[in-house]
Amino acid sequence: MKAIVYREYGSPNVLRFEEVEDPTAADDEVLIKVCAASVNPYDWHFMRGTPYGVRIVAGLLKPKVTRLGADVAGQIEAIGKNITRFKPGDPVFGTCKGAFAEYACARESALVVKPDDVTCEQAACVPIAAFTALQGLRNRGRLQPGQKVLVNGASGGVGTFAVQIAKSFGADVTGVCSTRNVEMVQSIGADHVIDYTREDFTRNGQRYDLFFDCIGQHPLSVCRSVLNPKGIYVGAGGPSDRWMMRPITRLIKSLVLSAFGSQKLVGVLAKASKEDLTTLCELIQAGKVTPVIDRRYRLSEVPEAIKYLEEGHARGKVLIVLEDHNK
Repeated sequence: MKAIVYREYGSPNVLRFEEVEDPTAADDEVLIKVCAASVNPYDWHFMRGTPYGVRIVAGLLKPKVTRLGADVAGQIEAIGKNITRFKPGDPVFGTCKGAFAEYACARESALVVKPDDVTCEQAACVPIAAFTALQGLRNRGRLQPGQKVLVNGASGGVGTFAVQIAKSFGADVTGVCSTRNVEMVQSIGADHVIDYTREDFTRNGQRYDLFFDCIGQHPLSVCRSVLNPKGIYVGAGGPSDRWMMRPITRLIKSLVLSAFGSQKLVGVLAKASKEDLTTLCELIQAGKVTPVIDRRYRLSEVPEAIKYLEEGHARGKVLIVLEDHNK
């Protein structure tokens, strides 16, 4: 089969489009014929091996697992002997290892059946980005109907899900984005949109119950200033460095500030959950969430797709499409 392979850390230039041996499902796994996968910052962190903490899992000097890609949608080709929930031919989506390939293996618990009215492309957009938005808003932000929510980075992969999920909870949502994305953020349901090139949301006097931050470029003291007295700041992204000193320092500051005030400053690290996959699928079926797709690339074009995502200007999700069977 064809797959994207990397054997050293570095830029997208280390990625190779090669013929490799077909994977075989373990007893508790299924083999998926991939129809679509999506690209996440998760992928380029593993590709580059930075921050260096990634290498504790991925391999110190070179990657132990030579395949990339986590978000997947496709059809089950074969099942392990312990599988009870799925059968060959079932359309599924969720997370796996090595989604940038014609075939990939996944644990049974990491997948759910894809409904007929959700396309493969839509399903492939969901896992990591939508997990981050849902778990950040619901679990960490304790979102309640009627609350005022600010989404900074509303036009990105996580941000587009955050705007729509917050609206589905009955929140009043303000999205922050650049000029070219204002209409798109309005179209996905934001009640108010701030063009950061024309207005500084930290100085307009507005206060929010929940600040969902996909960018992380403002000091925490400034983030607190836009919160109501008992508001919650949820950090869902931001700049890093090779040794993770900036994120670690920001985390320590958030813990200290939360301990000595009524406002809470927390982060979110998404966890795979079949229950949340089902919840997100129901929101898509109900028309409350529509994945926003920016660009589509072929499997051989994964290096270009990752390079584009790294530039930081993607509107919604970037997809890798393997077959024209998005039914």
